[in-house]
Amino acid sequence: MAAMTDTRTLRKGWTTGACATAAARAAFAALRTGVFPDPVTIRLPKNLAPAFALTRWSLSDDGEAATAAITKDAGDDPDVTHGAVVSATVRRLTAGAGIVFRAGEGVGTVTKPGLPLAVGEPAINPGPRGMIADNLSDEAGGGAVDLEVTVGIEHGAELALRTMNPRLGILGGLSVLGTTGVVVPYSCSAWIHSIHRGIDVARAAGQDHLIATTGNTSEKAARRLYPVPDEALIDMGDFVGAVLKYLRRHPVPRLTIAGGLAKISKLAGGHMDLHSGRSTVDTGALAVLLHDLGAPADAVRGARDAATVGAVLEIARGLGLDRRLSDTLCRQAREAALAVLSGGVDVEIIAFDRQGQEVGRADA
Repeated sequence: MAAMTDTRTLRKGWTTGACATAAARAAFAALRTGVFPDPVTIRLPKNLAPAFALTRWSLSDDGEAATAAITKDAGDDPDVTHGAVVSATVRRLTAGAGIVFRAGEGVGTVTKPGLPLAVGEPAINPGPRGMIADNLSDEAGGGAVDLEVTVGIEHGAELALRTMNPRLGILGGLSVLGTTGVVVPYSCSAWIHSIHRGIDVARAAGQDHLIATTGNTSEKAARRLYPVPDEALIDMGDFVGAVLKYLRRHPVPRLTIAGGLAKISKLAGGHMDLHSGRSTVDTGALAVLLHDLGAPADAVRGARDAATVGAVLEIARGLGLDRRLSDTLCRQAREAALAVLSGGVDVEIIAFDRQGQEVGRADA
């Protein structure tokens, strides 16, 4: 059994939104005074006031623009942007202009409807925009500010290819994320955020059949069955609960969940997080299913002692019961999904092997 990750012993970090806020506040302070505060202290939600060291800084010759940059520390979270340099250039605007956000190099632009930002806007989410605005106002003594804020992330375009941004229609770079400014290790909040936004984009595009998959193999296999557009594909990884709970509030007519049989068996057992470190396969439950399917006692004992779903499936295959076992697990997984959805969404479950061949299915 894989060890559970004890997040209490892990170091928290800071979101790209917090880093952009710190960079913007330092740049604005220099624009006002000619001096960059280093470190720069910002105000975050939940009464947090962290300080950030500057990675680099510069003031334009005409004194109308300043740039500061922060190196992101995501703590002990395996964040794709850990170590990325997040910059903000602040430039004065005419009175009454307010704060205008721009996408610098490495920050994406929204190209599809359904996201919390309009098409054409820089992918700086509402949470970070609010944090930046609040801190710029604080720096101005509480008054209104009229500034252009351009946020950039070094190598953001390359890093974005390792995220779901291209599928979401966020092109040219990363999103600036974070509602609290804090990265909680292994909370995978960015992935869950992308799942929710993917559903939003699919709904806005009028997709009535979503396919949520646990990985590349199941996605490719599902696409052979259903040649749907990219907007209909949700890369949920292990976070089936994030899909189901969001669809309960924002339903679509039809959902297909596709994955390996081991992960499908976890969903059948009621687990909403399918990661090996946060849920385990219950081979005892699989042994009971084999018994109910008429397997002999020695096979049932072998299944109960097996270490993996694959080993149980081999026992079932030797008895000619493998497809019946897999279909039963898919039916149980479908029932678990329907219980979370509470009606309104038709659910299909498909299990694939490592070669992308279907081994089990359950639908209405």
